[in-house]
Amino acid sequence: MSQDLSPLLARIAEALERIAPAATPEPDFSGARLFRHDPETGAFLPAPDYPMALDLLVGVDRQKEKFLQNLQRFATGLPCNDVLLWGVRGTGKSSMAKAAFMEAAKAQPSLKLVEVDRDAVTALPGLFDQLRGRSERFVVLCDDLSFEDGAAAAKALKSAMEGGVSGPPENVLFIATSNRRHLMPRDHVEGRGAIAAQEDAEEEISVSDRFGLWLGFPPMDQPTYLEAIRVYSERFGLTVENLERRALQWSQLRGSRSGRIAWQFVRDLAGELGVKLNP
Repeated sequence: MSQDLSPLLARIAEALERIAPAATPEPDFSGARLFRHDPETGAFLPAPDYPMALDLLVGVDRQKEKFLQNLQRFATGLPCNDVLLWGVRGTGKSSMAKAAFMEAAKAQPSLKLVEVDRDAVTALPGLFDQLRGRSERFVVLCDDLSFEDGAAAAKALKSAMEGGVSGPPENVLFIATSNRRHLMPRDHVEGRGAIAAQEDAEEEISVSDRFGLWLGFPPMDQPTYLEAIRVYSERFGLTVENLERRALQWSQLRGSRSGRIAWQFVRDLAGELGVKLNP
């Protein structure tokens, strides 16, 4: 009887092997330094090196120094802190994080940056576990982080940063940028009862407390804005009459001054002069 069932059992086993999901291949980080993480497939998609040099970021010297020191300590295995970069939009938070990473990676080939989407915060605990124990050292960057979906995302991030019973991965440094210091959405209390809103607020604020290093980016004043224009213009050889007047007119049209606005003016000026920009 058992001999008669053997072919049938063999066919069943083969069928199960065909329909079983393939084992997830080990990620390969050798081909690039920057990656984007796809939470649906678990893939790490390579990206080109970030082109902007760190010294092009003007008006944030203190932030650059503190951030780079912390990053270099992480790269060499010394104690360091997860980082929250918060402040006015367009002041260079994300640019500084990537430019400083490229600077630190010159001396540390094992240093990798993995960018995650802010809508994929709930996937961070699994991502951190996947990176844990690898020989590379990972900077995980989440740009424009806020908890629009409420406390669930905040709990997931807190779980990732604490690491459960295993503790946080020694080879992962988490960096987030945000326009708000405590990461809470502006419409936090709308449509919520007072008690529920307060509980969510406590949950979200408790996450920002997990970041050991907070670096603030204040609004850019006019002298700093003009200094950024001057630095960009000298770096790329952009010579034009009434540069400052034109730069101020550009900022007035935009209704604000920031490093982003300065860079956009320089891009427009370079296009007018027929000059290609290679940061």
